[in-house]
Amino acid sequence: MKAQDVLPDDQNFAVLNGQPVRKGSVGAFLANVRVLEDTQAGEAQRQAAHEDLVDLIPALEALGLFEVFELRSAALRTEVARHRAALSPAPAAAPRA
Repeated sequence: MKAQDVLPDDQNFAVLNGQPVRKGSVGAFLANVRVLEDTQAGEAQRQAAHEDLVDLIPALEALGLFEVFELRSAALRTEVARHRAALSPAPAAAPRA
């Protein structure tokens, strides 16, 4: 399957499981993770990246991203799991240590 099979070039978002998912959501999530893991990033940068990352979690949950990929950082896995758990009555999978 190619990217345009999931989201045609003329569309900027899709609704998956009732959640709008914008084109670029996965890329934005990865960019925010890189900022959070950058020891040279300033506090304001890290705070903005954290807020943006949290805002993306519902869309990435709708995509099923966290069912397929595991975050390397234990701290980030815990943070994402905490926010995923708040999304629905079903608890998110516990992060591995």
